[in-house]
Amino acid sequence: MSGGASPIVVLVVDHGYVSGGQSKVAIESAIGLKTAGARPIFFCACGPVDARLHDAGVETILLEQQDMLSHSSRLAASAQGMWNARAADALARALAPLPRDETIVHVHGWAKALSPSIAVPIRASGLRAVYTNHEYFLFCPNGGFYDYRADEICGRRPLSLSCWSRNCDSRSYPIKLWRNARLAFAQRIGLAACFSDFVLISDLQERLLEPCLPRSARRHRVCNPVDVAPLGEKTSVSGEFLFVGRLSAEKGAALFARAARAAGVTPTLIGDGPIAGEIARDFPEARLLGWRAPTEVRAAMRAARALVFPSLWYEGQPLTVLEAKALGAPVIVSDACASRDEIADGVEGLWFKSGDAASLATSIERLKDDALAHRLGAAAYRSYWANPPTLQRHVDETLRVYRKMLA
Repeated sequence: MSGGASPIVVLVVDHGYVSGGQSKVAIESAIGLKTAGARPIFFCACGPVDARLHDAGVETILLEQQDMLSHSSRLAASAQGMWNARAADALARALAPLPRDETIVHVHGWAKALSPSIAVPIRASGLRAVYTNHEYFLFCPNGGFYDYRADEICGRRPLSLSCWSRNCDSRSYPIKLWRNARLAFAQRIGLAACFSDFVLISDLQERLLEPCLPRSARRHRVCNPVDVAPLGEKTSVSGEFLFVGRLSAEKGAALFARAARAAGVTPTLIGDGPIAGEIARDFPEARLLGWRAPTEVRAAMRAARALVFPSLWYEGQPLTVLEAKALGAPVIVSDACASRDEIADGVEGLWFKSGDAASLATSIERLKDDALAHRLGAAAYRSYWANPPTLQRHVDETLRVYRKMLA
């Protein structure tokens, strides 16, 4: 590829539909690249494929597989997660005819269905490859540098003796051992070494992964695309304290409910997950709204007094926080997660001590002040729209990475 020509891009991800931020970014990136004149090829294990890809004319390769969590057979899921032979064969066929000087392989995810087997066809193709770190499965067995049993960030070195001996998995110790074995196998076959370049999406993530990345790898920063319309600064701060996301321990949903009770406010939660029943039982005053359509979620964020993002683990670059800023809502955010990079403490929102319900309650109490809530929300809105992470900006930054790789 020479000059400003657009590349062929094979986007590799577990799901062809929006199952979370990882697949959402991959899908929207493919659509944006197509619009920009590139030739994206969307390769995924699990369907259905998002209709927007077809509407945009994006080539898709769907393996019609199940991911490990939804698989009907635990044994088959375990085997597929360790070595997905079908994915390796299909990816090899997809990559074989593509020209080396025009093609990039861009992996957005592999741990839910595709498995480490994708390393073999990527390396055999000789094509340049880049990996976006939406999570941490390439370097940590459970993908989060997080101890789900202790509900705290894990400081153990991955695959060290203390890592092998610690049951940090959210489900069981045998699954933890399987995850360790998978990561050890991935390292043995050189999955991380397939990538000459890595996309990082937050300052915290860049610091965290510095000792993990291959020494020769190039690092890039690319924003995740956020689809929100500019509605102007908010004039009202009379809304609720709102949580949006999966109701799970590591996301801090129960922590929010405890802090809200201490602060004397009613917590409102949009989402669902494994601790929804526990929250309903222990905090009957909580408003549990379940999952809502994206338009309803944005309307709720626009109306909220503040978004509360109490996540206990590192995160990558949560889109929820960016959406709240775009809609003029101040954000109360944990000081240990990547979202703190998006919120200037005391300017666009408030930080609280991670995992500390009393500290979170204090921040909630502070934002009962209408003047403070209005000032922080207005600053968040202005900060976001000064340089919004639009799809166009995401595509421009992504294409710059590709052109550097192919130069």
